[in-house]
Amino acid sequence: MLEKVYGSAVFGVEATNITVEVNIDKGIGYHLVGLPDNAIKESSFRISAALKNNNYKFPGKKITINMAPADLRKEGSAYDLTLAIGILAASDQINTEKIGDYIIMGELSLDGSLQPIKGALPIAIKALEENFKGFILPKQNAKEAAIVSDLKVYGVENILEVIDFFDGKTELEQTIIDVEFEFNKSLDNPEFDFADVKGQESVKRSMEIAAAGGHNIILIGPPGSGKTMLSKRLASILPPMTMQEALETTKIHSVVGKIKESGLMYQRPFRSPHHTISDIALVGGGQYPQPGEISMAHNGVLFLDELPEFKRTVLEVMRQPLEDREITISRAKFSVTYPSSFMLVASMNPSPSGYFNDPDSPKTSSPFEMQRYLSKISGPLLDRIDIHIEVNPVPFEKLSEEQLSEPSTEIRKRVTKAREIQTNRFTEYGNVHHNAQMNVKQIRKYCKLIPECSELLKNAMERLSLSARAYDRILKVSRTIADLEGVAEISTAHISEAIQYRSLDREGWLG
Repeated sequence: MLEKVYGSAVFGVEATNITVEVNIDKGIGYHLVGLPDNAIKESSFRISAALKNNNYKFPGKKITINMAPADLRKEGSAYDLTLAIGILAASDQINTEKIGDYIIMGELSLDGSLQPIKGALPIAIKALEENFKGFILPKQNAKEAAIVSDLKVYGVENILEVIDFFDGKTELEQTIIDVEFEFNKSLDNPEFDFADVKGQESVKRSMEIAAAGGHNIILIGPPGSGKTMLSKRLASILPPMTMQEALETTKIHSVVGKIKESGLMYQRPFRSPHHTISDIALVGGGQYPQPGEISMAHNGVLFLDELPEFKRTVLEVMRQPLEDREITISRAKFSVTYPSSFMLVASMNPSPSGYFNDPDSPKTSSPFEMQRYLSKISGPLLDRIDIHIEVNPVPFEKLSEEQLSEPSTEIRKRVTKAREIQTNRFTEYGNVHHNAQMNVKQIRKYCKLIPECSELLKNAMERLSLSARAYDRILKVSRTIADLEGVAEISTAHISEAIQYRSLDREGWLG
């Protein structure tokens, strides 16, 4: 007897529906075809034990299972439940009337209980597109899939619940979450708040500008000056995510299996990989491609602490994603594209000892050591970082002040207001939402300079030997400073401040 059940495979951040055809015939054998990986091939042992432990039979006949389309590679243990229900249906042990209306996914334990799967959200979105009535999956993933509100999502804990549902003995409880209510939760108490930071007003200002325009920023200063502390607080002043951004971010984390109980992600991600990270772990890839740290930081912040300690190859491989805001991983038979629109925040010591340019500390690094240390960061990578800011140690008088600094919620209001100006400005462009994303044509259109500004910028370009890319960065940052002030025209004050944020282009740093 032939039966069809439906599952789904995830490629990149999109899902493709899989038809599992189970045929039981005379003879003996178990044949699984359709490019399954080892985890799927091993499923027969899990399914057999789970069925026997729940008083159902694993047929002692010739079982042929085809996973169509047969030329797409399937991977992972999430098809256990799909295959088990297909075998029960083909062997006439359960009612098959409603089986074709549902996507069924889940990993089986030997006692029949279900383990969580990866990619529940993309699968749910695809199930709705293909007009399936519902999605049956492990309870741990139910909230994540229930974000797709027009699809009936049933979270189950055991295979018996699924069997009884198809046999009409019990009804499954639908998982419903109020996405709007959850999404509009207050952000008034961030874990890391700028109110905790004493002094560092110029650095806070530069971080406010970076957040307002989505600009990449690098902090340069000696150990203990507060670079990491400041960086961790940047996410707290970014505008709240839109529903579209939240869905995009949740899809990526769903594919990696990082959602579990939480459902929709409401806060912007903050990723801080260690400097020993490999190229593949940072940008994504592997034999079966998975998103890397830059995609996990999509719509959020990627923080690279001690930038020169990262392997040069790791930093160089980031250059293209920083520009294109997506990464394409190609293999012989397929390629996948992951979004990677993130804010890069980097920090570094000015020298191996950390105390270069500090009058109170001995200069322990030779010029050769300095050059070797700083040469780990290439010019083209620095060109892609809009704002360079020096962080000096905070004096004791500031540290001992009782008065709190301006809280993140106040700074976020100004940042959100500036972002709204940019959103209205770029309404006609689908892929541009803030100033840092502008291309050359848009820069020429929205960053027009009066003659005094042009003259000032020309002198700075010649004196600092800036590249054409650095010229564009200065214009983008100037536009953001003007937006924070709520003015339409870029002035010389805006240009002057933007030029100050190119510390590493100055003679004596990398020369």
